[in-house]
Amino acid sequence: MKYRRLGRSGLQVSEIGFGSWLTLDEGDLDRAATLHRTAYEQGINFFDTANQYGLGTVESVVGASLEPFRRETYVLATKAFWPYMQDWPFPGANDRGLSRKHLFQEIDKSLKKLRTDYVDLYQCHRFDPDTPLEETCRAMSDIVTAGKALYWGVSEWTGEQIEEAVSICEDAGWHRPISNQPIYNMIDRHWEDDAFPSTARCGLGNVCFSPLAEGLLTGKYADGTPADARAADERKGQFIRRRFTEQNLDKVRKLGQLAADLGVPLSTLALRWCLRREELASCIIGASRPEQIIENATAPDFGWDEALEDRIEAVLG
Repeated sequence: MKYRRLGRSGLQVSEIGFGSWLTLDEGDLDRAATLHRTAYEQGINFFDTANQYGLGTVESVVGASLEPFRRETYVLATKAFWPYMQDWPFPGANDRGLSRKHLFQEIDKSLKKLRTDYVDLYQCHRFDPDTPLEETCRAMSDIVTAGKALYWGVSEWTGEQIEEAVSICEDAGWHRPISNQPIYNMIDRHWEDDAFPSTARCGLGNVCFSPLAEGLLTGKYADGTPADARAADERKGQFIRRRFTEQNLDKVRKLGQLAADLGVPLSTLALRWCLRREELASCIIGASRPEQIIENATAPDFGWDEALEDRIEAVLG
């Protein structure tokens, strides 16, 4: 496994990270433990989750799965923004967003579920237009000062929002964000002209989620949806099904043929394509089986050159 610095910080994260969105919310501790151990043994040191995953249940699964490993050997990240106790009869007015109240409330809950005294990276899961940005920046900086997180970052923020947050922190002498977590893959490239230039200017690293477009870029959906696939599930498949356009499926088929000609899985080609960007520190994968993790962990070793990139761009258009 190879590692990259996260932005201008000294934090080193594995080029392949392991996430828990949509894959670990059944509460199967044995399966989750096996998947985390497999990732750890492959040299993956970056584990990402969020307080909202599984309506608040997944952090406990991740915490139990990572407990056997020495805390200093892995980088643990979580996020806050969304409400997650959706079965409450009377959800609280402050149970969402990036207010100081909500952030301090959620970091303590997360630490308890994750069975740790601190997280390495605490992330704002989305931008909050209803809370002054100064309040959010001060709260996140104070969480770092308190030792509950070592660094803080953002997810799916625009370039303008990122630059404003960095400016506020630098002017006030607060801890500044070190990372951004955008969606990024061969199908979803809209951040290339927005957030990526801003993170480069401001010294933030990017840890992208859905680098395989929820499995679309493995080729498994090129000829239809398998009955046991995530896309066949009414809830879990709600996001990926939006990508099932004929244009996207045609690209996947052509990319699959290119990968076959190169003698590698399409997932390897898709992950290595993401990692061609210097702005990216890590690609966060999800998995339901250990062999998927083992396959994905080899992607950074696949050779890359401009000629191959040109061939891929010809397919992507």
